[in-house]
Amino acid sequence: MTDPNFWDDQNTAQSVIDKNNALKSVVTEFRKLESQLEDMDATRELLAEEQDEDMQADLVTQVQAFKGDLDQFELQLLLDGPYDANNAILELHPGAGGTESQDWTSMLLRMYQRYCEQKGFKVETADYLPGDEAGVKSVTIVVKGHNAYGYLKAEKGVHRLVRISPFDSSGRRHTSFASCDVIPEFNNTEIEIDINPDDITVDTFRASGAGGQHINKTESAIRITHHPTGIVVNNQNERSQIKNREAAMKMLKSKLYQLKLEEQEQEMAAIRGEQKEIGWGSQIRSYVFHPYSMVKDHRTNKETAKVDAVMDGDIGPFIEAYLRSQMDQAEE
Repeated sequence: MTDPNFWDDQNTAQSVIDKNNALKSVVTEFRKLESQLEDMDATRELLAEEQDEDMQADLVTQVQAFKGDLDQFELQLLLDGPYDANNAILELHPGAGGTESQDWTSMLLRMYQRYCEQKGFKVETADYLPGDEAGVKSVTIVVKGHNAYGYLKAEKGVHRLVRISPFDSSGRRHTSFASCDVIPEFNNTEIEIDINPDDITVDTFRASGAGGQHINKTESAIRITHHPTGIVVNNQNERSQIKNREAAMKMLKSKLYQLKLEEQEQEMAAIRGEQKEIGWGSQIRSYVFHPYSMVKDHRTNKETAKVDAVMDGDIGPFIEAYLRSQMDQAEE
């Protein structure tokens, strides 16, 4: 970073700075835990010499808090996949059911936005298509922060809601579905994907955002269709058509590279004779609002009755349970 030519390539320079900051945070957290451990050990030695009930109660509280911090630090270190540290591109789509499913999709969007706020991640909306009456028809967000993909990859799959529908005048119980797809955002330095201009169609359209001088008045939003794979990406976050096109191409390259990785993984699984689920079509979690309150992850059997807390972004326990289960499987 002290090299005079460091800033010649701004993208590479920023990548180095991000990696440096991530490593610094790991070292800082380690030293903090190390200091806490030394302090608790010193307290333990004092208690061995002379009993003090207040001091012992404080030590018990410190140990309990330390265990939680240590678990979080361990999980952070275990997120060592090749792309775990990357930003994440998260897409939500409602299942069949019209307004009911579209409303459920908007509830999931809010849940993920709250979770990202709590984790200190930055969220940018790349594409947003509102529902006809309520909710969301489709939405794509880019989550920026260290290990964003490492955590959010646990959310890939179908999410099921059971509740009394506010859109049903008869007050009947409804089951709704929404799919969540998560891929890492790849940097140009990480991947080599050549796209034939003849394989894509680029369309422009008016952004569906909340007004502004340029939004809704000019066709600044971009849609790119990749014909060989059928992948479609939209971006309307930027004010200019040029920037939206650059962002959309970056998303397309990330999706194509992810597809390439999944195909390679399927080939290796076939060689090893394994049955591996690569797709995101399987139901992973149920959110039951009625006749009882419960959120249950079907992959780990982790569950809680605190539905309101989960919908306010408290999905960390589910993500951690899934990641630890994957790590245990990898060790086996």
